[in-house]
Amino acid sequence: MADRWERMKFKNNKVWVAVDADGRPVIADGRARIRYRREDEEREYRVNPANLRSLDDPAPEPAPPRSRQKAPAGGNHIPENAVVIYTDGASSGNPGPSGIGVVLRWGEHEREISRHIGQATNNIAELEAIRAALEAVKNPKLPVRIYTDSSYAYGLLELGWKAKKNTRQVEEIRSLLAAFPDVKILKVKGHAGDPGNERADHLATAAIRRSVGG
Repeated sequence: MADRWERMKFKNNKVWVAVDADGRPVIADGRARIRYRREDEEREYRVNPANLRSLDDPAPEPAPPRSRQKAPAGGNHIPENAVVIYTDGASSGNPGPSGIGVVLRWGEHEREISRHIGQATNNIAELEAIRAALEAVKNPKLPVRIYTDSSYAYGLLELGWKAKKNTRQVEEIRSLLAAFPDVKILKVKGHAGDPGNERADHLATAAIRRSVGG
């Protein structure tokens, strides 16, 4: 019998979960199987079933994964009406053909960006993904939370590191950030099974593959 997939929530993300005949998550080795997209058989993850809940469950969503770095002032609390964004940049060659991936979510609305940005380094791509995310927000008065797995981008844009390279790019993004009354950039661990981060990575690498005809 083919697997059934039902829509549920995993942390802050809506995902597809493999379920049994009674609609309960299928558990193997203490883990449930999820997909960000039901038809995406190549992108399947194993997660703690304790973090799954019904779409109708009004309970507060668990906080996103914490980084080992010190959290920004105010912690990782996500305002109810916030625009939640995952960004990633990728470079094949560093420098080489590069792409960015962005996943924007606000309530039930979702938008994705997958864009080739030409020849660049991985750090430049990570910064460009954040720039594209900020430019895609239609209402800067809303709270905005941007997740990145780049320590470089997080340090420059959230911790105030001094830019030794890419100075013009960094200053332009800082100017964009200044237009948002409530914006935070949060660090997440890359390739750790977070669906939002994994999806942004997929969008970035897919942009590179399209650019080289792969």
